[in-house]
Amino acid sequence: MRPAQAIHNWQADQKGDPNMPEQKPEYISAFRTLSGYARPHLWSFIGVFCCTLIAILSDLLQPFLMKIAFDDHLFTGKAEYKGLITICIVYLGLSLSSFLFTYLQSNLLQNIGQSIVSRIRKQLFGHILKQSMRYFDRMSSGSLITHVSSDTEALNQFFNQVLLSLFRDGLTLIFIIVLMFQLDTKLALYCLILLPIIWLIAIGFRSFMRTTYQIARTRLSRMVAFVAENLSGMNLVQVFHQQKEQQKQFDERNGLYFKANLREIRTNVVFGRTFDILSNLSVALVVWIGGHAVLGKQLEFGVLYAFITYIRQFFQPINTITQQWNTLQSATVAITRIWSVFANKPDVTDRLQEPVDLQKTEDGEEADERQATLSGIRLEQVKGRIDFDRISFSYEEGIPIIRDLDLHINSGELIGVVGTTGAGKSSLISLLCRFYDVKEGSIRIDETDVRDIPQATLHRLIGLVQQEPYLYSGSIIENVRMFDDSISREEVIRACEFVGADAIIAKLKNGYDTKLSERGSGLSAGERQLISFARIIVFKPKVLILDEASANLDSHTEQLIQNALQVVSQDRTTIVIAHRLSTIMQADRIIVMSHGEIVEQGNHQELLEHDGHYKELYEHSQGNVAV
Repeated sequence: MRPAQAIHNWQADQKGDPNMPEQKPEYISAFRTLSGYARPHLWSFIGVFCCTLIAILSDLLQPFLMKIAFDDHLFTGKAEYKGLITICIVYLGLSLSSFLFTYLQSNLLQNIGQSIVSRIRKQLFGHILKQSMRYFDRMSSGSLITHVSSDTEALNQFFNQVLLSLFRDGLTLIFIIVLMFQLDTKLALYCLILLPIIWLIAIGFRSFMRTTYQIARTRLSRMVAFVAENLSGMNLVQVFHQQKEQQKQFDERNGLYFKANLREIRTNVVFGRTFDILSNLSVALVVWIGGHAVLGKQLEFGVLYAFITYIRQFFQPINTITQQWNTLQSATVAITRIWSVFANKPDVTDRLQEPVDLQKTEDGEEADERQATLSGIRLEQVKGRIDFDRISFSYEEGIPIIRDLDLHINSGELIGVVGTTGAGKSSLISLLCRFYDVKEGSIRIDETDVRDIPQATLHRLIGLVQQEPYLYSGSIIENVRMFDDSISREEVIRACEFVGADAIIAKLKNGYDTKLSERGSGLSAGERQLISFARIIVFKPKVLILDEASANLDSHTEQLIQNALQVVSQDRTTIVIAHRLSTIMQADRIIVMSHGEIVEQGNHQELLEHDGHYKELYEHSQGNVAV
């Protein structure tokens, strides 16, 4: 899938479904499941609640102290400095208490949030690794990357922003209302008239802010998709001199995103200033009503001062809670999408494997694999006989790829598989490696159905070298032994010498300790293939598969592979899917496939004498037949 399409999918997800209200049960289920991750942190949440409570009370009691200072000391005419000093000391203590417990509250909540998100991210990646190939066929890599990175980050924001706001600002509102009623019931009731007005403004702005937020995110995703497309196809852009045109299109998308950002900023400013105006009008109302009461000796000045302070503080938490709506919405969608990934079960599973409850695993670690092996197969006893017993397979219903194929390979036999594109060669190998399961028939290794062999064991039995070798970021040593410390450095070096990679590696600056970048960039296709081949030698599989492994190699490197193949295939069942017929001309038997069926088989000379598909392919490869 192209980068633009992957990001387009992400963009569509971000925009949301217009029928979202019908999905509320999924959200409820997702948050209920999330609560299972929060349960081990119950005491930490209690600590957060207590710290928040103390921090809020420390803040809100300060105006009350000022009320006492005004009404009980300053306006009484008494020159009691001792009482004022006591109030000052208490005021300072409350300020320090607010700072300390706000700090503790933030750190505790951050620790809880990061622990939960880290655990979910770890389990999510582990769950994706367990999926079958069919899952990756229908899921774009861009979507999966979004789930592991962006969606888990949205969860992180839920804990660090939304949950904190609900704790702190929600309690602040409650305590302000309680303290206002404690000071003067009549003036508090006047202030509560503002609540319906605040609620209406918040509802109105929430809808507008949501639309503005979505427009900005959509235009950002379109711009990112455009950049991704250009970076992946930069050679075409430069070859066809499309720099100016692409710059023009980028400027258009960048301009639209710029305007959307300005609109989002204006919306937030207008929303914030609206609350400021409402706050000032509320203060004016309190001063007007309270001032008359103070002048009429019906209300003390300290009470009026405290009311003015509380009414100013009243709007800040409402403003903060309302602005967290978009974050809450993103987190809700993210939770649902993450749990939709967890809901996917692998198509290919080990028989009698007990399901693993992700919530019950310790610190995100997978539970012990308590699975029963029906076959009892042992690696050292495998001979390598392979039987394809009348198998049929299709990726999509009604579109057969392999039809009633019957093939039997003796242990130690070197088999070549040839055919035109779409003949089913790679599908045959995918079924043997059990990336997919057959629809009909069975595949057996040493009379044992591959479905009865645990996948971990099966993949140690079979060594696969593909056309495009994958190398990880790390040293050559680690890439050959696949980060398995049980394989010694000496074994790796012997394997590289065995396949002829030693001379190439010796030319590198740090030899076997040379650090490779992602996908082994800096090495030629042939050099990467040799390292991949050495990897197979190290793990000593009983069955070796080369899936067009020499298709992209130069003649010299191909000869190195051929020399290594002749030695490594001794006493080992070897299947070679060939793009170049020269790589399988010496095979014990050559299988010719067409439209998912075996149409011919025999050695090179026999097939040439048969004057069929193979001879046509051979002559075509020699340039004797026009394309």
